[in-house]
Amino acid sequence: MMKQVKSNILRLYIIKISKWLMLTMPIVFLFYRENGLATQDLFVLKAVYSASIVIMEVPSGYFGDMWGRKKSLILGSCLGFLGFLLYSFSSGFWGFLLCEIVLGVGQSFISGSDSAILYDTLLWADKEKQYLKIEGRLISLGNFAEAIAAPIGVLLAAVSLRTTFYCQTLVAFSAIPAALYLFEPHKIKKSQQRAVGHIFSIINYALVQNRALKWNIIFSSVMGTATLTMAWFVQPYLVFISIPLALYGVIIPILNMTTGITAMHAHRLEKKMGMTWTVFFIAASIGCGYIGLGLCHTAWGVLALCFFYVFRGIATPVLRNYINEITPSEIRATVLSVRSLAIRLSFVFVGPVIGWQADISGVPYTLYISGALVLLAGGWSALMLVREQKEKGEIPHLIKDVQI
Repeated sequence: MMKQVKSNILRLYIIKISKWLMLTMPIVFLFYRENGLATQDLFVLKAVYSASIVIMEVPSGYFGDMWGRKKSLILGSCLGFLGFLLYSFSSGFWGFLLCEIVLGVGQSFISGSDSAILYDTLLWADKEKQYLKIEGRLISLGNFAEAIAAPIGVLLAAVSLRTTFYCQTLVAFSAIPAALYLFEPHKIKKSQQRAVGHIFSIINYALVQNRALKWNIIFSSVMGTATLTMAWFVQPYLVFISIPLALYGVIIPILNMTTGITAMHAHRLEKKMGMTWTVFFIAASIGCGYIGLGLCHTAWGVLALCFFYVFRGIATPVLRNYINEITPSEIRATVLSVRSLAIRLSFVFVGPVIGWQADISGVPYTLYISGALVLLAGGWSALMLVREQKEKGEIPHLIKDVQI
């Protein structure tokens, strides 16, 4: 049993690396320019990628629940490989557009099913209490991979920009054999393969019937949107505090490694503080992190960014674990996909407004307002989460206990 658990964890590590070792990230705009695209095309293509994930996020999670998380991960890994293979031989906007759609759909089939199969593997072996620690390590590994990918991608681009995409294709391929040899801890019964309309019953259960789960998803989505927004706000902030462009390749990997190291130890902090204090700590830290960055107008802001990424490293594995603990195994991937969908949809609306506000009112004012909103929304949803958890106590894990 333990051999199967360890092999699953190892293969999930490989899948995580294949998705986060993004060699193309630092040179993708140069690659687009080499192929005749403009700046606007860059944002259009990335918007299409996000839209593909949003559209497929919940259906792909439902696919994982009904037909198997392993099958979902195999499909997602194959599409990831196909997307970069197409990129390697494409040379225009429409070709790149197809690549982004394929990559977005592929990512949606991995999102949710990876965490679900990890939790169910540990649950099958009566080791579910180790989930937070292992999920933290997975997040750490992803951040470490992202940190080292940038300099490697730049070195490969010295040969040619397309060489970076060739190598990225090989990295993406590594996920396929890892997914193929995953162990599925629970057999998917035919009786569970219901009509597609069943997906709406699951969403209703997660966001209406199970109030504790509902507030976990809402709070996690608020914090997830806040940290995702900051991830895209880092470069404008570095410009604001006059950091030389040459240092970006050092600072951004350091930030990712900070999150990775913190995520590895998040389970220890949560164990010491308990759920109530941890939830309020996360909300306060991320909200005050925005305000603190707004107060730093010099290079000391880099240190403030590092602290923010510490809080990010704590929030992600802890909040994902809280959702897993009260979600029935049969619908785990779908529920996790609902969380991811909520974060991405929120960012679709919040992101452009934050960028527009920064252009109009400046970076500090935007950070102050954002921090205040995060404190308000985070504090309120944290309060509701803790209150609901205390009122309900243990939430039944068996699907038969709820009407879905």
